[in-house]
Amino acid sequence: MRILLIHPNYHSGGAEIAGNWPPAWAAYLAGSLKAAGFSDLRFVDAMTNNISDDDLRDIIKAEQPDIVGCTCITPSIYKAERVLQIAKEVAPKTVTVLGGIHATFMYQQVLTEAPWIDTIVRGEGEEILINLVRLIDQGRWPADRHEVKGLAFTETLAEGAQIVATPAAPTIKDLDSIEADWGILEWDKYRYIPLNCRVAIPNMARGCPFTCSFCSQWKFWRDYRFRDPIKVVDEIETLYKKYDIGFFILADEEPTINRKKFIQFCEALIERGLNEKVLWGINTRVTDILRDEEYLPLYRKAGLIHVSLGTEAAAQLKLDLFNKETKISDNKKAIQLLRDAGIVVEAQFIVGLENETAETLEETYRMAVEWGPDLANWSMYTPWPFTSLFQEMKDKVEIFDFDKYNFVTPIMKPNAMDRSELLDRVMNNYRRFYMKKALFHYPWAGKGARRRYLLGCLKAFLKSGFERKFYDLGKVGYWGPQSKKKVNFHFDEGRKLAEAQTSDWIAAADTSRKAKPLIPLSAVSACGGGRDQMDAIEASGAKAPAVVMACGGGTEQMAETDDAAGAD
Repeated sequence: MRILLIHPNYHSGGAEIAGNWPPAWAAYLAGSLKAAGFSDLRFVDAMTNNISDDDLRDIIKAEQPDIVGCTCITPSIYKAERVLQIAKEVAPKTVTVLGGIHATFMYQQVLTEAPWIDTIVRGEGEEILINLVRLIDQGRWPADRHEVKGLAFTETLAEGAQIVATPAAPTIKDLDSIEADWGILEWDKYRYIPLNCRVAIPNMARGCPFTCSFCSQWKFWRDYRFRDPIKVVDEIETLYKKYDIGFFILADEEPTINRKKFIQFCEALIERGLNEKVLWGINTRVTDILRDEEYLPLYRKAGLIHVSLGTEAAAQLKLDLFNKETKISDNKKAIQLLRDAGIVVEAQFIVGLENETAETLEETYRMAVEWGPDLANWSMYTPWPFTSLFQEMKDKVEIFDFDKYNFVTPIMKPNAMDRSELLDRVMNNYRRFYMKKALFHYPWAGKGARRRYLLGCLKAFLKSGFERKFYDLGKVGYWGPQSKKKVNFHFDEGRKLAEAQTSDWIAAADTSRKAKPLIPLSAVSACGGGRDQMDAIEASGAKAPAVVMACGGGTEQMAETDDAAGAD
């Protein structure tokens, strides 16, 4: 039973500016398959190696696999479909399998537009894929495919073709039972430009207990599960000793949720001396930083060098719309606490909603300057079609070309400007922010790792700028304000949207009291800040948010968070 896993060759000007990222999904799936006895396996990273369709065709022809598996996020779906189409053309008897978040929720559309895909794995794939491969190995495919939970496929009946989804598979409760096979990756290809070292992306948890309306990760993973911190450190020690990684980013949505386990993780890194050898970064929430103020020096001692904060918006109203449940003033304080601890802090802003204006974009820049983060990132709002916010806004979404759903292309058209002006104003924010940082901040940002890291980040920005890769500027033809009228985003406007299939997919957070109704869009008058906006909310009949003390509402939840942090 020969298995070929392929990472599709999709590129955009987002996270790639910092380097090439190892596809951790392949390592975790490969480890599970090999542990189940399926060791004839190869992985092809078409993205990192920039493999053309013709070269991929030759690889598949040479391998003659029994199964070809591919993954997809929303922007890479067309590339993933093409990978499996090539597999079918070269080896018609190959069973083609697609996984990933987009296929999980959009399987009806995917199987309709790509009938050469034999089956879709819905949700986390380790156990489902083992069951599927075992079925194929036993010669029971496709006759008994209904017996495998977590699949979607097209079935030919007397009355015609019908797309079928088997019942959702249970989530994997014991994440420590999954051992990644990191050896399938070409480690010399995965380098983190700011530190000029190899990079890894392990995970410590899956899922998220919170329900940010623009995010889909909590819905995909369904419930929140945390690994044994010591096991995670074991994995990182292996990555350092065996594969010479010098930097890692925890793939978790928010690894600091469980404070006790996160502290155990940090202490174990220090005890083994890995903090002197490997630096690392995380994404987390402002509220966790405020909660953990006294522990930030410990986190830095453990090697934590980069924290990306989801500050998200310049105005309190936009935070409310996204269910972020934090206050504008909290953002500034959290950033200062991290900088005081010697940690590089990045502020994330979401822009490009329908009510974006020149004034709101300027407000994000002023707040970035006032708050004083080391790095700032302006991401275009990307309306994932399976999120709750999309359901509120879908009648205002005009572009369904998923190839452009990549955080750098303006999918939404603001009422007050066209998309090219939106891009130009975002680039103006970047130019001003990083010009000041390059001239007046980074060269004098102290000594040691923090200063080296910031100068390395500047190098990454400059490199991507000169190569015209940053924000896909080369592809769209943007060369500065003088060229904004000539920008072409190359949207395929012939693409249409099918409904996401989420009715059988219940996340634990969906039923918790943390899931709150969105503020109606009719209440949204602007996103630039000021009391006038809050008055507009109240005038619409929506209740203005109370002072929020934790990620989920109310002062009583802070105690719950502390209890959870102290639990095993």
